[in-house]
This record gives sequence, structure tokens and C-alpha cells, in this order.
Amino acid sequence: MHRFPLTEKQSASNKTPRRINRNLLFNLIRTRQPISRADLARLSGLQRSTVSLIVEELIADRWILEGAVGHLPRGRRPTLIQLNDQRAIIALDIHPTQTTVAVADLGGKIVAQNVIVVPQDAKKALTAIVAGIRKMMAAHKTRTFDGIGICLPGRTDLQLQKLIFAPNLKWPVLSIKSRIQRATGLRVEMDNVANACALAEVWFGDSDRMHDLVVVNVSEGIGTGIFANGQLLRGDSGMAGEFGHVELEPGGPLCACGNYGCWETLASNRAALRYYKELAPSAPKPTFAHLLKLAQNGDKAAVDALSTMAHHLGRGIRMIASALAPSEIVVVGDVTALWHTFGPIVEAEMKKNSISRMPILRPTYDGNAARLRSAVALFLSEGTV
Repeated sequence: MHRFPLTEKQSASNKTPRRINRNLLFNLIRTRQPISRADLARLSGLQRSTVSLIVEELIADRWILEGAVGHLPRGRRPTLIQLNDQRAIIALDIHPTQTTVAVADLGGKIVAQNVIVVPQDAKKALTAIVAGIRKMMAAHKTRTFDGIGICLPGRTDLQLQKLIFAPNLKWPVLSIKSRIQRATGLRVEMDNVANACALAEVWFGDSDRMHDLVVVNVSEGIGTGIFANGQLLRGDSGMAGEFGHVELEPGGPLCACGNYGCWETLASNRAALRYYKELAPSAPKPTFAHLLKLAQNGDKAAVDALSTMAHHLGRGIRMIASALAPSEIVVVGDVTALWHTFGPIVEAEMKKNSISRMPILRPTYDGNAARLRSAVALFLSEGTV
């Protein structure tokens, strides 16, 4: 299967296969639109004749459109090209009790989204998700849908046909890919949410695309995606990156995986809610979003609960930094909404007793949108154009 090149390093020689050149130019248009053919040639290193030929192919296939005319001090004014905004991708962010269905354009912009409460029964869950996808597509009839990207809180096999590890997902989704493909007629790409978020950092994010990075997805549990040497690191059976199930506290809380004291039992959203309940036993049980609002409004128990979560999050990130020595570690999740308050706690804990240079630690501030955008990156990275 052809894939988009994930680094600009792979650009640019006359010997590069046409498919890779096509993907390279598509990426440049996506990131720098509107852009002229001359600028595409300059940035890619490809000959102008090659650029013109590929651009005409992309226009004929309706991936890109000609738009405004550029302005130059002298000479012929160039026609600028940009992505075709009428082409779209369905993005699914699956959680144990709910799924977000969204429409995104080729640039990763979330156009619309809707949250579906997912029944525990597997058949009813899949029926509800399929209905949500159809409803979203019907509401955007003017768009052409190219496919569906799905982020899962679990690990799948290399053929993406079955789930092999998903302790927080209580309903089976072994047939979700084939079921959705049959119901919609669209190609479906599916992967672990942390892996997809790592792809999104390379595809849409602030990564320079040259250095190794680790994405830490903080939600009901904790997952990590590792991008190293220009590709995702999957490991045997796709299980690389399960740092959330490394024991940090012997005899600690029971984890969904069956062990005790795993990192995610100490530093996930669920852990923060447990800390809050211990500190304010008579208070109503909040959602994590409500807990963030309580902390923002100065509620001491909420602040203390999230501070404890941040402390343990930093402990686990220090483990990742020491084990993998990436250039940067990116945190994805709703907790980043208050990163200005709790991020310094995470970073201080990461740097405590460090034996080597610590990586850059940064958050993505858009929580749910980051996961949806990662589903788009997952689809695009699997040889779309």
C-alpha cells in the first residue's frame, strides 16, 4: 500500500517514483495553500514540468482546485492552487461509553461533530455508530466523502481486523471496520488513538518531521504513540507503546488490565476523579470536564486532585524520556485545557533526578479535536492520493 511520505526529507529527485512525488506535492499544497506551481517546484526540488503534470492530474482527480491569481511585482501573475474543500473525511473518536462522529476537510479542519452515547451491547453499539455516520453524511450532502478514519482505545492486529488489547473498552469491536465499510461503501482505516495522534503531530502538528517523538494520550486510560526513524513504532503484535500498563506503584489501584498500580490508574482522567472523590466524598460525582471547571473556579479539592494526577503523569513521562530519549513528548487530552496550571507540575516531575537531557514537553490544547484530527491523519497516511 502506498503511503504519504511523512517527512520532507524524502522529497525530491528525478528518480523519485511518480506516486511519491504526487504525495509530496499534495502535502505541500495542504500545508502552504494557496500556492503557485512555481513555489511548489522551488520547495519540492522537482522540475517545473513534473510539477505541472502532477498538478494537472490532481486537478483532474478533484483533489485540488485552481483559485485566486497571485500578485508579483512584475511578469505573469501565477494562478494559485488549493485543496478541494468539498472533499471530506468522516472521523470517529471511540471511547468506552461514547463516540464522536465528525466531518473534516482534507486539511484536518473539523467542520462538524456530534457525540453518540454508545450502548454496552455490541450490536446496538455498532448500529448506533453506523446510524450516526449516516446522519452526519446526510447533513453534508454537498461534500464528497473519501473514507473514514477511526481512533480506538485499544491495539489492533496488523490487518486491523480484530482488537487484541483494549482493557477499557467493555464492548467488542472485532467487526467494526468491515461493518462500517459495508454500511457506508467507504474505505475505513482504524488504529490505536495514540498511534493516530503521533501521525497527526507529523501530519498536521508542530513537529518538524525530522525528530523522534512520543505522544501521550490522556483519557479514561493512558496510551502512547511512538514515531521514530520516520515511522510509527508498532512492535510485536502491535503492542509497542503500552506504557500506561507499566506498574509504577506496587499494590496500587486495580487496573482494567488486571494488574495493580499501572501508570494509568494513577495519572488518567479516571484517577483524577478518584482523587477528587477521596478529597470531597460528599460532593456530587463530576465528569472530568466538570472537574476541570471546578479547578478553574478555585475549588481546592479539584485543584488538589488534578495536581496529584499531574504529579503521576510527570512520573510516567520521565520513564518514557529515560527509556526512549525522544526529542519531544506531546501530551494530548482534556487536561491540557489547564496546562498553564498543571503543566509545570508535570514538567518538574519529568525533570526530577534526570540522568540525561530531557525532551521538549508540550501539550496540544484542543483535546477532542486533536483526536478527531488524528483520525483524519490516519486515513490520509494510508495512501489516499
